[in-house]
Amino acid sequence: MKKPAADRILMFLKMRGEATSQLIAKELEITKEGARKHLLNLAQEGLIESVAKSEGVGRPSTYYMLTEKGLSQFPDTHADITVQLLKSVKNLLGENALDLLINDREKNTYQRYEKALHKASTLEQRLDILAKIRSEEGYMAEWMKEDKDYFLIENHCPICAAATECQGFCRAELSNFQNLIGSEYKVERIKHILSGGQRCVYRISG
Repeated sequence: MKKPAADRILMFLKMRGEATSQLIAKELEITKEGARKHLLNLAQEGLIESVAKSEGVGRPSTYYMLTEKGLSQFPDTHADITVQLLKSVKNLLGENALDLLINDREKNTYQRYEKALHKASTLEQRLDILAKIRSEEGYMAEWMKEDKDYFLIENHCPICAAATECQGFCRAELSNFQNLIGSEYKVERIKHILSGGQRCVYRISG
């Protein structure tokens, strides 16, 4: 069953970060007038906001993006109970126990991903599989190539509340990506949801 246009617009903006009404209309295969109507309704609900950007000669273009309320339509996985458990571990057992928990999760995640990646012979094949796995886990992952660099993009963080409480999760994920991609490449996080970005972006360079 096809999702309502408003839901598809929210999903597109979540994946893209920002877009014009013209691009939204083209992507969703609806009229420009229809796109503007949906955008107006979403803005009135406080789910999106707009900003005018000058792009050279002519009138500025209007770009739309999700507000905090709009982003909240894509919730964390079991956020409240996860944060409560992390706080309990820290309070009852100390920081060291929390580090052990994160290290164990990192190790198990690495082993699971590496098993899925073992037949991939090229970087692009590894990125295909990695993006698929991460998307299945709720990260809305994709990858792209720009010049000589590759970019692994995660448009959502299903463990954002847990990562906010304990940023060791983010350090562990970056470490896993580096090990999975291989030492012949450098993996660095250049955009971070916890630092105010709309997505997490990892640059992979040779």
